[in-house]
Amino acid sequence: MSARALWGAALAAAGLAALWSVGAGDPPPQRPGPDVSPAMPATAPPTAPFVPSMAGTQPDGRLHATGDQLRIDAELRHLFDYYLSALGEAELPAIRAGIEQELARRLTPAAAAQAKRLLGQYLSYKRALAQAETAPGTAPGATLAAAARGRLRAMQTLRTRYFTPTEAAGLFGDADARDQDAIARLELADDQSLADTERQARMRELDRKLPAALQEERTAPQRVLKLEEQVDAARAAGASDDDVFRLRAAATGPVAAGRLAQLDREQADWLRRIAAYRSASGNLGENPAAIQQLRDSLFTPGEQKRLGAYE
Repeated sequence: MSARALWGAALAAAGLAALWSVGAGDPPPQRPGPDVSPAMPATAPPTAPFVPSMAGTQPDGRLHATGDQLRIDAELRHLFDYYLSALGEAELPAIRAGIEQELARRLTPAAAAQAKRLLGQYLSYKRALAQAETAPGTAPGATLAAAARGRLRAMQTLRTRYFTPTEAAGLFGDADARDQDAIARLELADDQSLADTERQARMRELDRKLPAALQEERTAPQRVLKLEEQVDAARAAGASDDDVFRLRAAATGPVAAGRLAQLDREQADWLRRIAAYRSASGNLGENPAAIQQLRDSLFTPGEQKRLGAYE
């Protein structure tokens, strides 16, 4: 198989990650279109993180409504999944209450009532999907593509028990399109009857048929890597932090450039503390209590779990 085909298969395998994980994350939400307006901006932060691990984050999903009519789309699913990712830190009843509070905060009462009804259906669907995971899988010897396609069909069939066709299309249409594309690429990679040139041509045809949102999703990581290569080269040539900010802002906008600058500062602070830890711990010998005291002075309990890679 050619390098290009292998790359296509790798992208497809990455795209299938959501298909094999019940609670997987989703791509970043898109901005609302001009024809509707959220009842309240999604950027308004809650008063406190729902669970400690969500500190510094905001609930996903830009909810849209036209008057009292809720728009049923992937943004609603993003919001549900944001809170459901807290399972383990919070119990399901508390999570459901948190979601309902967020819906009431962002939407009109009528639109919020529609969203809460869909939340109940979504939770029932998730429970049924988790139970289905314990059922016998595909036939032995089935390819990854065949297994993935079978699972996708099973998920779509299961949804008919909980959602109308319109609701299912709104909530899951984007994810299904992503999975269908990934499966098609795996099938091409597995098809030994195709010459490399024909396989590459079919891969390019799949690229052309991608919806605009998926095209953006597929090319975004490559653009980020290219941008950071430019940043590294600029810094090597003596660029200042302001120069780097302007370079990033020209490519991604000032908000994203600001977030990247914050990540730079956090990474620099982390490396500074790692260097201090290595220097000081080398003088403590085999004194576990003193080493732990040093750790506590430099790192949070969560950060200390990462120290093994630096020791």
